[in-house]
Amino acid sequence: MPPMFALAWPLLVELGLAMAISVAGTALASRSSDAAGAAFAIASQLTAMLFILFRIIGAGVSVVVTQNLGAGQHEAARRVACAVLGASSWLGGITALAAWLGADYLLGVLNTPAEVMPLAGPLLRALALAMLFDAWNASMAGVMRAHLRSRDTLLVLVAMHLCHIGLALPLMAGWGPLPSLGLPGYALALTISRMLGLALHLLLWRRQLGIRVQARDWWQLPRRELAAVLRIGLPGAAENIAWRLAFMVSVATAAELGAGALATQAYVLQLMGGVMMYSIASGLAVEIVVGYLIGAGHLRAAHQLVKRALLRGVLVALLIAALAALAAGPLLRCFSADPAIIATGTVLLWITVILEPGRTFNLVVINALRAAGDARFPVLAGALSMLLVLAGGSWLLGVVLGWGLPGVWLAYAADEWIRGLIMWRRWQTHSWVPHARRARRQLAPLVVLEG
Repeated sequence: MPPMFALAWPLLVELGLAMAISVAGTALASRSSDAAGAAFAIASQLTAMLFILFRIIGAGVSVVVTQNLGAGQHEAARRVACAVLGASSWLGGITALAAWLGADYLLGVLNTPAEVMPLAGPLLRALALAMLFDAWNASMAGVMRAHLRSRDTLLVLVAMHLCHIGLALPLMAGWGPLPSLGLPGYALALTISRMLGLALHLLLWRRQLGIRVQARDWWQLPRRELAAVLRIGLPGAAENIAWRLAFMVSVATAAELGAGALATQAYVLQLMGGVMMYSIASGLAVEIVVGYLIGAGHLRAAHQLVKRALLRGVLVALLIAALAALAAGPLLRCFSADPAIIATGTVLLWITVILEPGRTFNLVVINALRAAGDARFPVLAGALSMLLVLAGGSWLLGVVLGWGLPGVWLAYAADEWIRGLIMWRRWQTHSWVPHARRARRQLAPLVVLEG
């Protein structure tokens, strides 16, 4: 069994670097104005929403590859990896096209303030091409992690981020002969860095995994391999889509409260990325290890692993959230000097102390359920809470009752805890076991074929 810590620490560093770059981007944008900071935030949220299309395969590739590797089916794992690369081309292309053609419409749907729209529209269109490269990089990194090559994916990420930040500063500010591009300069630097990441991933696939990508792999959609991925990926994507749509209702609610509220939300969300890093890394590591254990038929070990990972995750999330709340003032001043933004942001960070332990249940247990083959339950069980508590609660508490952003964040906390406890009950009562046994049986014919 691959050790949890050996998988988790590179993931944690990856997330930390990604969060640092995101915070740096927000800080660079907010130096111009809070409107620019809000534009950066809402464009980033929209790219995340559009990128959910990739989750159709992204949520399944790691599980299917790890289950095959756990069962000793290396050729089947290779075929799945190449199939997912082709699917990434199609889904990444659709996502990029949607961002390019639908930027103004999507921003309008989110009630983007008038002073933010002229900045957010060009930025979202400039991010379109980077989304295609992100789709390829994300699928290739997922395959690398499933092969326990987390350190290699970390090195690729470091190279990408160094390239990105090294280009973003001169392109945004206009150093020397370079023109000042502002927010589109950030997007151009991002695109170039993702091109570098793709080149490095192709090199690693060939050298470390022995996978040589052929021309047809970029566009072909093999039915058999993708069917296995979609069995896990479609429910996983549906769960992500449901949450993202509900979350975007809360973003639209914040936008309705004005540019100041939208900027405050953006700054606190950046800080929350640091708070939840450990839980995200634990959830991804749990998914990989549980996938191996299910493939090998070790269900009892998988159950004990999730219990230990969840306990550690909740304790660490609570500690980090409390430290962030205690340091709220200095942290928020990195983004804005507005007293109203700092005061409201401080309240939101204290609400985060309540929110994050509940979120940890979802990040760890949902990934474990997915790795065990129980992928439909999270979306079916959580959809009602996302609709009523996250989306409806944000609007009710934030706008109707007039609680503003604190009301929106209380809705976040309630939704995370409700869904998290439902998922934990599912795991603790062993309701996932029949799905894990079915997944194991589905692997058996491939063992015979390859033997």
